[in-house]
Amino acid sequence: MTMQILLATGNPAKQETLRWLLEGLPLVAVTPQELGLDSVPEESGATHQEIARQKSEEWSKASSMLVIASDGGLVIPAVGNNWESRFTHRFAGPAADDNERLERLLEIMQPYQGSDRAASWIEALAIADQGKVLDSWELTGSTGMIAAESPGKLNETGFWVFSAWYFPQFSKTYNQLSDSEKDSLGDHWTRLKELVQGFFNNFTSD
Repeated sequence: MTMQILLATGNPAKQETLRWLLEGLPLVAVTPQELGLDSVPEESGATHQEIARQKSEEWSKASSMLVIASDGGLVIPAVGNNWESRFTHRFAGPAADDNERLERLLEIMQPYQGSDRAASWIEALAIADQGKVLDSWELTGSTGMIAAESPGKLNETGFWVFSAWYFPQFSKTYNQLSDSEKDSLGDHWTRLKELVQGFFNNFTSD
């Protein structure tokens, strides 16, 4: 039996990532735009997992259907209280575009050198149905570095920060890595896909 599932984001790049998580499952992905939904839940949770759960609940109530939602952010330990991963998208102000966010991040990192430029990514996913969360996960990805200078061209996938998240062992930023290189790093999305596939294989067999 095939079911519909709402990809709880208006970001086309994130929609494609969520579709990838669901590959091969008896699910038909739909977007908020296709359903005429434009409300965005307030992100008030204390962790990425809480925010993802909140998003999935609210979108599921609004759509009355099965929903998958995510929330993620950049973790930069050396910056301490001057950086909060939950506000990665909003740290430069609500009106900032991706180029302004990138330039502001590079400004913040100017005083830091070497291992103090280390950064990782944390991503959370939640699945809800009829306004109730069915399951959720939060994983931390591999550790890279914040690049010392602007790459000159933003990541075209829609995740601006991946253009500045650099992996010296490959001499590449995250958005330039191949799937096999990401897998060798223990990529968070690869592990999350395994969790999502396992959940839905059990869910659809019940």
